[in-house]
Amino acid sequence: MILYHGSIEQVTRPEIRQPQRTLDYGSGFYATTSFEQAERWVRRRMREKKLSLGYINTYDFDLQAMHVLKTRSFPEPTEEWVDFVMANRVKEGFTHDYDIVYGPVASDHVYTAFALYEGRVISKLALIAELRTYTLVDQYLFHTERSLQFLSFLEAKEVTL
Repeated sequence: MILYHGSIEQVTRPEIRQPQRTLDYGSGFYATTSFEQAERWVRRRMREKKLSLGYINTYDFDLQAMHVLKTRSFPEPTEEWVDFVMANRVKEGFTHDYDIVYGPVASDHVYTAFALYEGRVISKLALIAELRTYTLVDQYLFHTERSLQFLSFLEAKEVTL
């Protein structure tokens, strides 16, 4: 399976990184099956950093990993997915022991809906109902060094502003 990772640098050897902000599935290396999502992400980073060059890194992902490693899959928004994302975002010191986590990525619309839920403006069920009205892009989190062994770098395509 082909996966993409938007970055301001070529990433020929993915690595586990501690984020400077809370992320949906915790620390690690994130990728998606959506070229467009990777491109949106790298363009946003380029604007933030005032750079004119970024990259969409392409990888071959050996799906055997999903059978031999400890994985968690959320094919669609569910109560368990909401709880998992919220734990990663707001629980001090929260971590998990999955090698790979797969599920929807929180776009700007999703972030807004999550903020309403976190502020107790809407219920968990209302959040899930709202999220199901969006076309959600997927994301894979490679959370352990072992999981990265199932990714093979193919190429880095330049992106310019």
